[in-house]
Amino acid sequence: MRRRLQAWPAALCLAAALTSWSAHAAPSLANELVAAAPSANPKVLALAARAAECARRQGRLEQIRHLAVIDYSLPSTRHRLWVFDVEHGRLLFEELVAHGRNTGDKAAEHFSNVEGSKMSSFGLFQTADTYYGRNGYSLRLRGLDPGFNDNALSRAIVMHGAPYVSEAIADRLGRLGRSWGCPAVREEVARTVIDTLKGGALLFAYYPDRKWLAESPYFQCDAPGASRTLAAAKGGNDRTG
Repeated sequence: MRRRLQAWPAALCLAAALTSWSAHAAPSLANELVAAAPSANPKVLALAARAAECARRQGRLEQIRHLAVIDYSLPSTRHRLWVFDVEHGRLLFEELVAHGRNTGDKAAEHFSNVEGSKMSSFGLFQTADTYYGRNGYSLRLRGLDPGFNDNALSRAIVMHGAPYVSEAIADRLGRLGRSWGCPAVREEVARTVIDTLKGGALLFAYYPDRKWLAESPYFQCDAPGASRTLAAAKGGNDRTG
């Protein structure tokens, strides 16, 4: 099903999603991300840290070594991809990233989890293996959010380099070129970014969608019954992969 942004102020979405977390989760990861990437929205980074820590606690990975964050609430002409070396508290990349052809022009507005939609998906992803395809060296992404991005593997939503992602294109068109739903990056950095993230790193793609903020199991680790919710979500994702 085609997913449209539900009209809700971004600040209100973020406030609601963060309300129950601050008193329970250790803020150290969020603080490290904010310190390393002062140009990023700190509330988006806090949500990314929350989701990543929840995934770790639920056994998705033993340790959060690398984390990528995309803020799709920003226009495509802005640097809206950040890649962190979490172990050393460093920002490795701050980059342009494209969204899907049917997601929008300069701004992202429409998202989908459906094959053939040519739209981007938001939510928490985990990186898988690399391969060479029609877009060159590419990185498969496994969507971890049921109903929002868990068809990413079957849709071939991957990270790859693209000639339509560059400052020159942004200046000329007033937007980046668009993918078929993939988070495409500049060709000059694609291999290095992919090699940094391959093999189980997390990628958090943000958009102020209130349904996702309310329902994603990766924002509910401290909620009653969270263990059962996450176990069910993990089992469902494993079946689709």
